[in-house]
Amino acid sequence: MPPARAIRNLVLFLLVVATPWCGQCTDGVGVNWGRMATHQLPPQMVVQMLKDNGFKKLKLFDADAEIMNALWGSGIEVIVGIPNYMLQSISEDPLVAVDWVEQNVTRYIYDGGVKIRYVAVGNEPFLETYNGTFLNVTLPALRNVQRALNRAGHGTHIKATIPFNADVYYSPSSNPVPSAGDFRPEIRDATIQIIDFLSRHRAPFVVNIYPFLSLYSNAYFPVDFAFFEGTAEPMNDGDVNYTNVFDANLDTLLWALRKAGYPDIRVLVGEVGWPTDADKNANIQNAKRFNQGLVRHVLGGQGTPVRSGRIETYLFSLIDEDQKSIAPGPFERHWGLFEFDGRPKYELDLSGRGEDRVLKGAEGVAYLPRRWCVVNSAAIDQSNLPNSIDYACSNSDCTALGYGASCNHLSVLGNASYAFNMYYQTRNQRPGDCDFSDLATVTYQDPTDGTCLFPVMTAYSSSTALLRREGENVLVVVVVIVVLFLSMDTSLGI
Repeated sequence: MPPARAIRNLVLFLLVVATPWCGQCTDGVGVNWGRMATHQLPPQMVVQMLKDNGFKKLKLFDADAEIMNALWGSGIEVIVGIPNYMLQSISEDPLVAVDWVEQNVTRYIYDGGVKIRYVAVGNEPFLETYNGTFLNVTLPALRNVQRALNRAGHGTHIKATIPFNADVYYSPSSNPVPSAGDFRPEIRDATIQIIDFLSRHRAPFVVNIYPFLSLYSNAYFPVDFAFFEGTAEPMNDGDVNYTNVFDANLDTLLWALRKAGYPDIRVLVGEVGWPTDADKNANIQNAKRFNQGLVRHVLGGQGTPVRSGRIETYLFSLIDEDQKSIAPGPFERHWGLFEFDGRPKYELDLSGRGEDRVLKGAEGVAYLPRRWCVVNSAAIDQSNLPNSIDYACSNSDCTALGYGASCNHLSVLGNASYAFNMYYQTRNQRPGDCDFSDLATVTYQDPTDGTCLFPVMTAYSSSTALLRREGENVLVVVVVIVVLFLSMDTSLGI
């Protein structure tokens, strides 16, 4: 064996022996709970759903008072979050951090209160698409939050950390293997300074990993490599064979950390999952396949080739969010294990023992009346139909109409009915919101068509969300509608 390879294998062995993924962490996988939705279930209902399904760990993107109050006495370990927009002010003024900790941590920390474990300072602040916006404020903000936690007496058991996107590290195209991993050159120094701070305060490095995006962004990516059953095309890195991209991605990070001088820092997977709609690879079957394989893998104890043991992991996400940005792709609104109303999408054994278990949905959900808004077949002048669809979809979620999505098979009028209904439901079935210049009408017969669900919304809504106009929604649907209209007779006599 060549000397260089022998040395590298010895390093791998020492890393595996010396550094487990998860020391004393709570058993089981955690889950992310995002709230970018027009119709949000009551927090108490969601917390009960978490408990019913055995979730003992939860990651939030803020510290919403309603949610925190609902978590009182639940025993669920919680990661609370500080949004990116606050990083600037917290970095500049330590008292802002002190006040935030007082209002969002200290007030909930007592016997029978909320079991806060970490504070996530920002979310993916070094994401490439941010173009360095948060590069100079992230570490000062992290430092001030940890100092505020220390000052309040929480620093020994609550740590500040930062969830990073996996794009902070890479392997060069000339040697695309995990052992060549390093941090992006333009952020390397800033990232290592943060890692040093985390290491000194015994806080974990948190990373968000999305194998789905590898498949979504590369038409030649081997599909089986995104899952956990093995692949006919493993990645060879010296004597190590990788059969899934999750392990390869994590080990790329571990090699980058080793090169930076921090081989022993604990790593936590803050987000990982698979969407169920709005792309040809985003469906129930693939989501179940991925998430079940993931749970078995991270709880199985084998770890990755570089580091053994259970991998502390938070699934993304709990519930679908119809107000998420679709800039990364229309699938962004469909990551949930549960539908918008708390209905489970598929069976999932969260214990990792290989049993098909039905997730338990939310109980006692209240719905709007069972009525839908569809195209008025009696409408004589349909010339304004494209503009009406455009308007409806720019003010609601029509991502299910996209290529490869669950409603992609609908006709032009079917697309219009879906768009009208989504607008009508999003607006809480208000009088006058099912008109569209006489092109629409209310029906009491469910127009659901095969895989395409025409929902009736829950009776819980956010007024600010209803007023929010998502201009980017137009792109997904307008492309669909234009293609369909070009392929249909101009008379629309369907």
